[in-house]
Amino acid sequence: MIFRQFLHSAPVGASYLFGCGGHAICAVVDPFDDVDLYVRMAAETHMRIRYVIDTHVHADHVSGARRLADRAGAEYVRHAASAAEGMTGVSDGDSLTLGNVVVRVLHTPGHTPEHICLLVTDRTRGDEPWLALTGHTLMVGDMGRTELASDAAEGAAALYGSAAKLRGLPDHVEVWPGALSGSVCGRGLSGKPSSTIGFERRFNRAFRMEDRDAFITAMLRDVPAPPPNAAHVRAINLAA
Repeated sequence: MIFRQFLHSAPVGASYLFGCGGHAICAVVDPFDDVDLYVRMAAETHMRIRYVIDTHVHADHVSGARRLADRAGAEYVRHAASAAEGMTGVSDGDSLTLGNVVVRVLHTPGHTPEHICLLVTDRTRGDEPWLALTGHTLMVGDMGRTELASDAAEGAAALYGSAAKLRGLPDHVEVWPGALSGSVCGRGLSGKPSSTIGFERRFNRAFRMEDRDAFITAMLRDVPAPPPNAAHVRAINLAA
């Protein structure tokens, strides 16, 4: 499997390109507006972009997913609840195949109602998942804020269920988030751009909480200021 992480500073975030080198096919996840970056990397790794996936409808930046999908002749993928005309809608348990790489969709609402995480398996290495692209649901050190697209308490209750789903993954599964320290989408975020389920289960105070009421209370405390023009940016991305 070929895997690339891209770190961004305006706003702070991460995007990804990964796929099967043997079958020369890949996906891009949560692309920022510089779509040339992904086109260039796909060419350098001799892969064709088959899917462009947004883990959720972003509120902190305008997504480059539609432009990239149009330019690459790829499918633009979002959760079915937010998939507009011309997009591919996916639901919990659906799979996307990239040669020997298989992506299983996990619906993980909370940060936004339509949020998905992507559980990735490389069949040349084994049948178990190797890594999870967790967007703004689970990040290194914290979980995502819950009021940008829904009532904060309702979002926190949904996020509690999503955390339980992710805690059920094996300890060794790698966590590759969509945000890190400096992002307004979490509070106690680390500057380290990846982790594992096992490490976050032990040391991420929000992720390890199993008491529902305590979790919701914690998620409603010390919420940072929202991104500038969050509602407007989300509306632009929703319409794509």
